[in-house]
Amino acid sequence: MCGVVGVVERGGLADVALVSSMRDRLAHRGPDDAGTWCEDNVGLGHRRLSIIDLSPEGHQPMTSADGRFVIVYNGEIYNFAQLREQLPRRAWRGHSDTEILLEAIAAWGIDTTLRRCAGIFAFAIYDRAQGELTLARDQLGVKPLYYGWCGQRFVFASELGAFDSLPAEDRRVSRDSLSTFLRFSQVPAPHTIYEGIHKLQAGTWLRIGTRSAVRGALPEPVVYWSAADAVARPIAAGDFKTIENEVLRLLRQSVSSQLVADVPVGAFLSGGVDSSLVVALMQECSGRPVKTFTIGFERTAYDEAPAARRVAAHLGTDHTDLVMGERDLLDTVSALAALCDEPFGDSSILPTHLVSRLAQRHVTVCLSGDGGDELFWGYTRYALCEALWARIQGIPLGARRFGAAALRSRPVQAVGSWLPSLGFPGRRGRVSDKLSRLADLLGYATQADMYLDFMSHWKTPDRVVIGSRERASVYSDPAHWSAALPMGRRMAVQDLLAYLPNDILTKVDRASMRVGLEARVPLLDHRLVEFCLTLPEHATRGAGEPKRLMKRLLARYVPPELTNRPKQGFGVPMGEWLRGPLKGWATDLLSPTRLAADGYFEVRPILAKLEQHLKAEADWSASLWNVLMFQSWDDARKRAVAV
Repeated sequence: MCGVVGVVERGGLADVALVSSMRDRLAHRGPDDAGTWCEDNVGLGHRRLSIIDLSPEGHQPMTSADGRFVIVYNGEIYNFAQLREQLPRRAWRGHSDTEILLEAIAAWGIDTTLRRCAGIFAFAIYDRAQGELTLARDQLGVKPLYYGWCGQRFVFASELGAFDSLPAEDRRVSRDSLSTFLRFSQVPAPHTIYEGIHKLQAGTWLRIGTRSAVRGALPEPVVYWSAADAVARPIAAGDFKTIENEVLRLLRQSVSSQLVADVPVGAFLSGGVDSSLVVALMQECSGRPVKTFTIGFERTAYDEAPAARRVAAHLGTDHTDLVMGERDLLDTVSALAALCDEPFGDSSILPTHLVSRLAQRHVTVCLSGDGGDELFWGYTRYALCEALWARIQGIPLGARRFGAAALRSRPVQAVGSWLPSLGFPGRRGRVSDKLSRLADLLGYATQADMYLDFMSHWKTPDRVVIGSRERASVYSDPAHWSAALPMGRRMAVQDLLAYLPNDILTKVDRASMRVGLEARVPLLDHRLVEFCLTLPEHATRGAGEPKRLMKRLLARYVPPELTNRPKQGFGVPMGEWLRGPLKGWATDLLSPTRLAADGYFEVRPILAKLEQHLKAEADWSASLWNVLMFQSWDDARKRAVAV
């Protein structure tokens, strides 16, 4: 993996020093090499993490053989060898996938090339003859790419942090994006935390004329691949065994292609279904024990290490784990804001960063099991949402909303808060919490509204962020999915379109690239995804069993008793930390004086949640964490600009 940056100056020559400064702010993404190319008003910069073709022939920016195109590229094209065979025969300068991608675009054009590529990538390619700059991103959005106007410059980069080399006044925090961040713990594409700066969406490319660029004007991205289109295809035919074998074939193809590298390759192993199956297939393809890595925690409830050890022992991998204490984790919290180039509230980035740091000591590439929950309905919230909706949908909406209002009334809430003190079981405040939660669920008009609630940390964030209007999202805007799509399938597709690229893949990219480690995701090969999106329900969660097909496949390699355990996730005890060792840090960032001075938030609702949380009357850790991560990010942003 690498880091890419670039500028198009409006009315002036590209500044080599500026492009180099932007480039070097991404040195963590590419510690092995650096390059800058400028011509007229266009400048391109690149930081390289060498994976395939470690020689100078893989240096970027790279110019095509005919001299017409110049590319800066971040990613891996897994089928580059097949593409090379399809291209006109010529003398290749090296054997990097960058050169193949570059010459494919020169021969076939951007859209045809992208439709033939299987991989994870984000790149910019400049057509010197036409004066056109094209940006592109992979099908599932594994690799990031930001773009937009900063003053008189059109800019792009792998991370927003590269833009800190530009004048600070060219970037203003978007209050609308901040409101959306409070709800989802991330800013969904195509938006970013900054006004006028965008994320290129997954499966799209965008072209801008460099000789006639109009400040502020941006073309609409062109879609070349869409998960929504794939899910609209006919349901896959065949019995369960036939489907199982086809998924296994596609998985083997994906895993074997992603083992190609000129550097050591390993895998993250949690001991769950997805990562265990990926490792099993890696071991099947490899002539030596695969290197696997797990971070363990002293707290048993958050420790995946024992399960991972059992799977590793059975598969015969070369396994490394590191058990960390609470102090080790807490010491990393202060660095979280620096990991992310915009506010990011998924606290599991902390253990993801730690396991990436562990792996990077031994390998340069790591495969992960991300994507399995979205493809095979693995999240417990899917079944829970369906079950709850089935219980209440028969009650007229008016009656449900009347009941919701009654549950929110002060007398009922007061009784709930006093039940524990009267001898009823449960911690103080938990009964009233449940009454409020039940009131929320009763009030929703549709199951889609209920699922949006499941994905939300702040339910009315535009009332918390001053002067904001919350943006529409994949979860709230029906334009992103067909109304004919059954709700069970719709939840998974919504997560594939939004939660996966904006949260899970962002987390893995930032956590791994911060330490110079490339993370690959074999479950998200778009050819596998296309097939899985057409699977009948009996294959994905037959007999009410999530991940039925994946579990059947894994059973060919690992005894079920080694992986049959409740879904654990990759988390930390944030609720307890905010009442204990992080209390001082949190109360400082959320002090009334500071919140008022910053001017982003209404103070009262935040302080109310903080007080209830500190008194253990409710668990508001997820909501408070989002505000804390914005405050911490804002501090880091101001420091970076000052450098």
